[in-house]
Amino acid sequence: MAVPVSVIAPPVAPPATGAGAAPRYTPALSALTVLFFSFGFITCLNDILIPYLKAIFQLSYAQANLINLCFFGAYFVMGIPAGKVVGRLGYKGGMLLGFLVAAAGCFLFYPAADSHSYGLFLGALFVLATGVVLLQVAGNPYVAVLGPAKSAPARLTLTQAFNSLGTTVAPLLGAALILSHLPDLDAARAADAIDVRAVQVPYLCIGAVLIGISGLLSFFKLPVITHAPDPADDANRRAWHYRHLVLGMVGIFAYVGAEVAIGSHIVSYLGQPDVLNLAPKVAGDKVAFYWGGAMVGRFLGAYLLNKFRPGQLLAFNAVGAIALVLVSASTSGEVAMWSLLAVGLMNSIMFATIFTLAVAGLGRHTEEASGLLNVAIVGGAVVPPLFGLVADASSLRLALLLPVLCYAYIVWYGLRGHLRRAS
Repeated sequence: MAVPVSVIAPPVAPPATGAGAAPRYTPALSALTVLFFSFGFITCLNDILIPYLKAIFQLSYAQANLINLCFFGAYFVMGIPAGKVVGRLGYKGGMLLGFLVAAAGCFLFYPAADSHSYGLFLGALFVLATGVVLLQVAGNPYVAVLGPAKSAPARLTLTQAFNSLGTTVAPLLGAALILSHLPDLDAARAADAIDVRAVQVPYLCIGAVLIGISGLLSFFKLPVITHAPDPADDANRRAWHYRHLVLGMVGIFAYVGAEVAIGSHIVSYLGQPDVLNLAPKVAGDKVAFYWGGAMVGRFLGAYLLNKFRPGQLLAFNAVGAIALVLVSASTSGEVAMWSLLAVGLMNSIMFATIFTLAVAGLGRHTEEASGLLNVAIVGGAVVPPLFGLVADASSLRLALLLPVLCYAYIVWYGLRGHLRRAS
């Protein structure tokens, strides 16, 4: 018999101030919104960088998706080491280090652009992504355990909404500062007419801001969280021995893979003659609606997750995503565009809900589990290149069936996969 578990083992909070007072987590959660905004902004700039570098270096869809492979591949390579670093330095120390490493990756864009080397761009992205991995490994479980366990999915969804604010702003700024250098994709094939250095100033500014945030956060007092011992916990048991965590890793893999595959190809998809034939700058502005839908959905989801079972709401959203992708793939014009952009609304609660369901009840294994779940974000490195291969061999429309398969698994995880077996 399986029983649903949607709570996280209770943390041991810092002492309350005043007799009988509950610990106050609001200031810490407010500070963490900056962290979530930052790595959302950085990640979504890839959706602008892919069509830009594709045009400059005259890449195929599969070659352009090496950007996603390097960026999200860092989660696979660095996820477990990041979990160990956070376990040693603590949540706050992991965040501070993450900001500094991400800033270093941003600064590497300058020599990459000067040398006109696609390989150096990929290397800079890997370093940048390593910093983001540290931010994710430290930030997600910290929010999950920072407060009542019952509201963990809603709390993480709310902070993820600020992540979506970053992903909404990034395409608008990226399109204005970067894609504006591509008047149209046909003209852009004359690579010598494109200034690859257009990415230098934006990424230098991002790096400087990240260092500034790290400096401010170092002075901010965050509550220290430790986990209460569970007498029923086997001392030899590891995080990956929990079935619902392992299945949750597959869920994170599928979700990130589908979301990134769609987001990374919106500009190219809307530029297709049988869709809307939009110029890159105009199509880049539309990407903001995809991520903006995720932001709206997360603010709404923070409320709904307190009213409905998280697993059921997760399955509902995944079914909605499947329906919207199929509508877009089978239509054209405005309908094809808006139905695909609306998938962002369905994506909204997926990461936070899968994450909190997967770490439910893990107690002292939470940091290790967070590292494993961040390894699963490698789906963003695997699914988009596969998407690109299908698009190169057939069409972008047919490639959309790949995210459909990913969302189908999430439907199952929301209904059955997250349930824990009774002892």
